[in-house]
Amino acid sequence: MARKLRIHYEGALYHVMARGNNGEYILGKDKDKESYIEIIKRYKKKYDFKLYAYCIMDNHVHLLIQVNKTPLSKIMQGIQQVYTQKYNKKNNRTGHVFQQRYKAILCNMDGYLIYLTKYIHMNPVKAGIIEGVNYKWSSYREYIKGSNAFIDVDFVLKMILSNKTKAIKEYAKFMDEELEDIDICEYKISESPVADIENKINNNIEEIINEVIKEEKITKQELISKARTRQISSARKKIIIRAGKECDIRSIDLAKRLNITITAISKIRSRVN
Repeated sequence: MARKLRIHYEGALYHVMARGNNGEYILGKDKDKESYIEIIKRYKKKYDFKLYAYCIMDNHVHLLIQVNKTPLSKIMQGIQQVYTQKYNKKNNRTGHVFQQRYKAILCNMDGYLIYLTKYIHMNPVKAGIIEGVNYKWSSYREYIKGSNAFIDVDFVLKMILSNKTKAIKEYAKFMDEELEDIDICEYKISESPVADIENKINNNIEEIINEVIKEEKITKQELISKARTRQISSARKKIIIRAGKECDIRSIDLAKRLNITITAISKIRSRVN
């Protein structure tokens, strides 16, 4: 049976996972990880894609890639083939290095991008590695430094706050919170034709807000205040959930409308199954 073609459109976001063949530690040495990262850098420059997060473990890799004009398949084919050739030559071996085809989930960028970076950065924590989130071979430290030489951290940090220094602190706080389990269907985009992806129901966000504050018996001023009463928290949660299902408003714009951080929106959505 022919392989199913991966959907491609400019701006598509993918959570990519590639594992060593038969669970082998194909990236077990620091030099192997360095080599893989250098290959990613080369192809990032060549194909002009964005890389929002990565984590290189001993036997598998996580990448969060937003493509431009070049399809993900071509990007990953180049990265995997070059690493395979180098690895086989260095170890005097032949054959597959990676397990079959890499896995790639087409993701909903709005509202889940920050969550996905956290999921990737938490891999060393889940694996019980001593360094935890400060693991040497992930992009987390790029976020804390605010460096964007290789990782496109600025875009993510600006989704949190316009002030970069404050955004870094908020991201660190977000990472300290327990990782919420989230069903893949929450952030995965169905790989149907692009037209279907773009045809979301466009209900007016103002109508949603008006309906919710009426239901919760609060005012708009109370909604955007710093208060955290049960009614206000409930109203914000309802608006965020409804907006995700019924509206095409970006999370950054919704955060401004509700006067809350984008990480707060991400946390609420991650708790909804």
